[in-house]
Amino acid sequence: MVDKDHRNELSEDAYRICRLAATEHPFTGKYNDHWLDGIYHCAYCEQPLFDSATKFNAGCGWPSFWQSREGQVSYHQDNSHNMQRIEIQCANCQSHLGHVFDDGPKPTGKRYCVNSLSLLFK
Repeated sequence: MVDKDHRNELSEDAYRICRLAATEHPFTGKYNDHWLDGIYHCAYCEQPLFDSATKFNAGCGWPSFWQSREGQVSYHQDNSHNMQRIEIQCANCQSHLGHVFDDGPKPTGKRYCVNSLSLLFK
């Protein structure tokens, strides 16, 4: 997929997050306090990424999941902002989702911290 195609399909804010790895402000995303049963998909390509059963309230201001759907998320070292983090992207279209941390609940101990604008709930 070509970047210009994304720009036409996404809002300006979603484009900044998905394609330029920006971050939405904490506690502002529509899925931060969203608890319906379903699946969270990539906002651009609609690949299924996270099941609602793995969502938890991390209190960090972004939707958080303790596990992604197998093979649907890719991982990349991110050394921006003088930090060492693991960026998560949609494995299909490489849209930026957020970051994964090792401070989540059992059984995985992971916290997938995701921007609401990079998600579509179904």
